[in-house]
Amino acid sequence: MAENSEGLGTVPEHERILQEIESTDTACVGPTLRSVYDDQPNAHKKFMEKLDACIRNHDKEIEKMCNFHHQGFVDAITELLKVRTDAEKLKVQVTDTNRRFQDAGKEVIIQTEDIIRCRIQQRNITTVVEKLQLCLPVLEMYSKLKEQMTAKRYYSALKTMEQLENVYFPRVSQYRFCQLMIENLPKLREDIKEISMSDLKDFLESIRKHSDKIGETAMKQILTVQDLVDFSPVYRCLHIYSVLGDEETFENYYRKQRKKQARLVLQPQSNMHETVDGYRRYFTQIVGFFVVEDHILHVTQGLVTRAYTDELWNMALSKIIAVLRAHSSYCTDPDLVLELKNLIVIFADTLQGYGFPVNRLFDLLFEIRDQYNETLLKKWAGVFRDIFEEDNYSPIPIVNEEEYKAVISKFPFQDPDLEKQSFPKKFPMSQSVPHIYIQVKEFIYASLKFSESLHRSSTEIDDMLRKSTNLLLTRTLSSCLLNLIRKPHIGLTELVQIIINTTHLEQACKYLEDFITNITNISQETVHTTRLYGLSTFKDARHAAEGEIYTKLNQKIDEFVQLADYDWTMSEPDGRASGYLMDLINFLRSIFQVFTHLPGKVAQTACMSACQHLSTSLMQMLLDSELKQISMGAVQQFNLDVIQCELFASSEPVPGFQGDTLQLAFIDLRQVSRIRPWAEGGAKPLSHLGCPDQTTFKKLLDLFMVWDWSTYLADYGQPASKYLRVNPNTALTLLEKMKDTSKKNNIFAQFRKNDRDKQKLIETVVKQLRSLVNGMSQHT
Repeated sequence: MAENSEGLGTVPEHERILQEIESTDTACVGPTLRSVYDDQPNAHKKFMEKLDACIRNHDKEIEKMCNFHHQGFVDAITELLKVRTDAEKLKVQVTDTNRRFQDAGKEVIIQTEDIIRCRIQQRNITTVVEKLQLCLPVLEMYSKLKEQMTAKRYYSALKTMEQLENVYFPRVSQYRFCQLMIENLPKLREDIKEISMSDLKDFLESIRKHSDKIGETAMKQILTVQDLVDFSPVYRCLHIYSVLGDEETFENYYRKQRKKQARLVLQPQSNMHETVDGYRRYFTQIVGFFVVEDHILHVTQGLVTRAYTDELWNMALSKIIAVLRAHSSYCTDPDLVLELKNLIVIFADTLQGYGFPVNRLFDLLFEIRDQYNETLLKKWAGVFRDIFEEDNYSPIPIVNEEEYKAVISKFPFQDPDLEKQSFPKKFPMSQSVPHIYIQVKEFIYASLKFSESLHRSSTEIDDMLRKSTNLLLTRTLSSCLLNLIRKPHIGLTELVQIIINTTHLEQACKYLEDFITNITNISQETVHTTRLYGLSTFKDARHAAEGEIYTKLNQKIDEFVQLADYDWTMSEPDGRASGYLMDLINFLRSIFQVFTHLPGKVAQTACMSACQHLSTSLMQMLLDSELKQISMGAVQQFNLDVIQCELFASSEPVPGFQGDTLQLAFIDLRQVSRIRPWAEGGAKPLSHLGCPDQTTFKKLLDLFMVWDWSTYLADYGQPASKYLRVNPNTALTLLEKMKDTSKKNNIFAQFRKNDRDKQKLIETVVKQLRSLVNGMSQHT
């Protein structure tokens, strides 16, 4: 039962499988048949049985169908046999037709093959065109890159490279030419860097060479720097390095090179101080350098910074100041120093306009101002020397009103008495006075020129002018006057005129102060106003001239005295004064007439000094150690000369002396050389000196007729002594010389008692004088 039930269940499954085999493709039979073997153990056998039954059924159906169609098949065969002949004929015809077609189609085949080839070529061309259309933009861009390189449009070339790398190359990266292009781009970038750097170097070299022209134009404020300089190499190089991501390298290189150029620009030429053009070129180069840097600062971002330019300027400013200090010290021409000052002012104002601090330059100008004043002083020293050399040291003669006005227009002279005089007349001063006054004013103008454009107040300018003028008066003019006064060829007449000149120059100082006041509009009453020191300057010069007058006058006296030719052994005087002395007195009279134009005290002092010097010279002549003997006749001749000196002194050669003040200059000489008879005035007792009696001295006086020796010895030391000013040494020296002469003239005195007595008396007086001299020495 069980087996039957399994068989009933299997049959439908086998039918399904058979249906599936019949209806499906043979490729799927395998899995279907495998399911037969996967079923129950005897399923295969049963399936085979079922399959055989199915085959038999199909055979029966085929047989039925064949039987049904057999007559039709026979009929068809019969018909085929009937058309066999026709078929063969048709075959022949078809073959023939085919042959003819083949023969006729050979051209067509050839043409078709050509068409095929053309089609292939067309297709290839189309493909190539498509590929070329893909590559052509790349090639065009690369060609554009080459053109940009050739045209030196490097920044555009870099942008083109970026487009090639980012847009075009990825489209054709599979092609070899693209790889070659890609490999060539780094080299092109390096070339661009080198070329742009070379252009930058050329630019830097160009602005270095033309920085003076740039600076000159900037200092004249005509054009801006971009009107003069093509900055495109800098912009181009900066953009290129920015695009290449190497901006820092470019900035460092640019700053390093510009610092080197700054050092070169700041290095002056060795002979720069010789001409103004040397200074001008130096300044214009520096201005050109910093004007370019200022432009770079404002038109680029980060290439230079304000801190960098400030550092560079401070370094340059220190160098500039050091250079100007060194080179300006060599300048001896005030015009060149003034030009230098003007250049510094323009230089400072120009750079200040670009924002650079320039206070230190104006401080330097004050140092140069002192140097300018020194050069002015040296120049005016030469001017004053020339004026003094050309002066004739005579009062200025004028013959008409025009000449008078011409003088007073140059020099502020006021004298009502001179105005009232008729022509011709003379100004008291010489030609040098108005010339000196004019030149002092010219000096003030020259000093004022330096003070202009220094941005200083009127008070400061007034102070500077007064100080520089004081230097001119107290140093330069004073020195020139002193040198003039001490020159050997300047005589007494010239010295007198110099004193008169200095007096009028001293009076003109107040007009110079007014002149400065009118220039600066600063009142002299201002508390801090500097006063001119001309008063002391001209007073010192006058004192020097007065001293030189005294010296030269004494020298002239010495020249006359040297002409003295006394015969100290003469027995009798000539009866008249010596010729040299009379010439000397006449000379003094003429000189003292010239002194009437001098201030009273100067003339009186000169006269007194001359008389005292003459007295001293005569005394020295009398007491000269080389003079061993003096005869009575020589003493009497000498006394005649002293009398002439006293007569000259009493004639009042210079007015203003009171009483016999001038005669006192010869009092010492008079007391030494005075010859008085013994009886005149009597004599005082000599017992307090232990001297011989009066008879003895009378004999001695009779012998020498020189001194009232008894009176001298008796009155010595008394306040009212007649010979108070005669020194015992002087008396002893003179007596010894006279004693020696007496011995020589009396060689036979030893044989005469009277002569022996006289000689003893002389020796006695000499001993008494020696005792007096020795007593004075011990007391001292």
